[in-house]
Amino acid sequence: MNGDEVEIDGGIMEGGGQILRVSTALSCLLGLPLRVRRIRAGRSQPGLRPQHLSGLEIIRDLCEGKLKGGEIGSTEITFTPGKIKGGTHIADTKTAGSVCLLMQVAMPCVLFAASPSELHLKGGTNAEMAPQIDYTVMVFKPIVEKFNFTFNCDIRKRGYYPQGGGEVVVQMSPVKELSPINLTERGTVTKIYGRAFVAGALPIKLAKDMSAAAVRCIRKEIRDLYINIQPIREPDDQAFGTASGIIVVAETSTGCLLAGSSLGKRGKSSDKVGIEAAEILLRNLKHGGAVDDSLQDQLIIFMALANGVSRVKSGPITLHTQTAIHFAEQLTKAKFTVTKSEEEDPSKDTYIIECQGMGMINSNL
Repeated sequence: MNGDEVEIDGGIMEGGGQILRVSTALSCLLGLPLRVRRIRAGRSQPGLRPQHLSGLEIIRDLCEGKLKGGEIGSTEITFTPGKIKGGTHIADTKTAGSVCLLMQVAMPCVLFAASPSELHLKGGTNAEMAPQIDYTVMVFKPIVEKFNFTFNCDIRKRGYYPQGGGEVVVQMSPVKELSPINLTERGTVTKIYGRAFVAGALPIKLAKDMSAAAVRCIRKEIRDLYINIQPIREPDDQAFGTASGIIVVAETSTGCLLAGSSLGKRGKSSDKVGIEAAEILLRNLKHGGAVDDSLQDQLIIFMALANGVSRVKSGPITLHTQTAIHFAEQLTKAKFTVTKSEEEDPSKDTYIIECQGMGMINSNL
């Protein structure tokens, strides 16, 4: 599919790093040369930040592509992809930039590589404005594997704001094609569990306080379920820096996983951190969707690549999801429709995201 360069406006809709992640991953997969202008135009610091640059560099390395404009602060890049190969690749943000966002950009590509891949992703494991690594392992992984692939995610070291210093190793084997998914039956919540962590100089008491506050908050709405949120102190040799946070996951009778999470910061009480995570979870349970707001947009690229029709029932469509759909449709032959779900219960605000995938085939296998 080599031909004219595709031009992307990086300043529209969500206007952030996600446009870069979706479009460069698809450019790499489809062999489409790409120019992205007005990168992160809507942000207080426009242009590439270290984390976005690391994402571009790992994609470039994965396919021996050519990248122009790849420097911090750059608002325009051109990318010419080559052939996706497996093997070991390292991406290091050298900051607390999220390893989970590096994973988001690289994972679709290595699925269609010629041989197995091992990605060493360095940066922040529990960062603001990005999924925490615990979310990636506890929620994203089991759900995304329904597309018929598996991966291993080894958290070697946790790293936090401001220095980062975390490392996660992801191992994946390529697949011939992705199967479509159907996530439309939410079922009933059968268990609620999670982890509240402290690292570095913080006492375990803070983790216990976060956990207790989250449990109290959930108990007001859900009385009869056992809730198990483990307070954990990260071992000093497995964490770099000082931080605290919590993730709470609800599992349903049909295997759906929905979560809420929050990070501690200076001046924010541990009760508030726990309550925030619990409230996000309760909000996600209330809308009646089968995926939570954080997973919604992460599934779009896989739905676009899959061979067949995928259907996902979600709460209100986030701007991140609308943006992912827009660029997936612009670059692939996938077709998305979003319709309001016909619910018996009018208090539920749910939508069906349906996608006729492009049926990407791995020509290397």
